[in-house]
Amino acid sequence: VSLAVPQGQIVALLGTNGAGKSTTLKSISGLLQAEEGHVRHGTIHYQGRDITNADPADIVQAGIVQVLEGRRIFKHLTVEENLRVGSITRRDSQVRQDMELVYQYFPRLYERRRQLAGYCSGGEQQMLAIGRALMVRPHLLLLDEPSLGLAPMLVQEIFDIIARINAEQGTTILLVEQNARVALGVAHYSYIM
Repeated sequence: VSLAVPQGQIVALLGTNGAGKSTTLKSISGLLQAEEGHVRHGTIHYQGRDITNADPADIVQAGIVQVLEGRRIFKHLTVEENLRVGSITRRDSQVRQDMELVYQYFPRLYERRRQLAGYCSGGEQQMLAIGRALMVRPHLLLLDEPSLGLAPMLVQEIFDIIARINAEQGTTILLVEQNARVALGVAHYSYIM
């Protein structure tokens, strides 16, 4: 696989099940190691630095955050507690401001901020997973199938928000998706595996 994700753009990585899209994202984020995998050939460079097989915590510190397929929120924490988990690596005083920003992008999360995340709908859980990633203040956001299992209207809403995050925050996004129509609607560039 050879791909480039220009700063400030949305790049879509499209393909069928089993093509290697999620594995590519996990290789970039370092999460492939959690599955006892590693990159054996080639390199991964981020902002001129080789991050091939780097520790996932170091990769997050470098500004790369992955939202995993299937949402993976902390169901026994409230919505707001989930968002706070996203800011755990930060040492600045702007966590509250960023939480307000997440609530601006996802007003439903504000309405449910005191509710246990496990009781949120699938769409709200996807919003929460993206919101939690935004709390890290990523430079590169890796999104793995954000449309998975969601109703078409909700998919469009989430993709509209993804486009807004890119435009307003300048966040670079690598988007893995099977729904080519919606992905190509927001992407500046795309690859097919």
